[in-house]
Amino acid sequence: MYVNDAWIRVRYEETDQMGVVYNGNYYTWFEVGRSEFFRSLGYTYAQMEREGMILPVIESGCIYKTPAKYDDEILIRTTIKGLKGIRIEFQYEVIHKEDGELLATGKTIHAFVDKSLKPVNFKKMNPKIWEILQDCMKEVE
Repeated sequence: MYVNDAWIRVRYEETDQMGVVYNGNYYTWFEVGRSEFFRSLGYTYAQMEREGMILPVIESGCIYKTPAKYDDEILIRTTIKGLKGIRIEFQYEVIHKEDGELLATGKTIHAFVDKSLKPVNFKKMNPKIWEILQDCMKEVE
């Protein structure tokens, strides 16, 4: 299974009054993970949009285990869990760089749609990238 790792450092503005990362920021980090996942495959969100397709989130979730804090170095590990029809599901792990502690896990499910929000058959629209995404889900033997 293909895994993409993206590193970030927690910015002061991402923390709340309790001194920990505000929960909604994890979803921003998931977006960073997704964008870098596609970029690592040689295909960017910008290219996708130029081709007339977008990937709105239709379902999401996050389980918070241990809070991240200001100036922590964080790894966002992204994988594809599912790819079927007009949907793609990503899984995320948010990991503390210094000690490898798992801080949070999450998922987002997206629909392949055009700019008028009509479903798009991405497999037909871009068979090369569809095949690459399929390969990303295969277990390494």
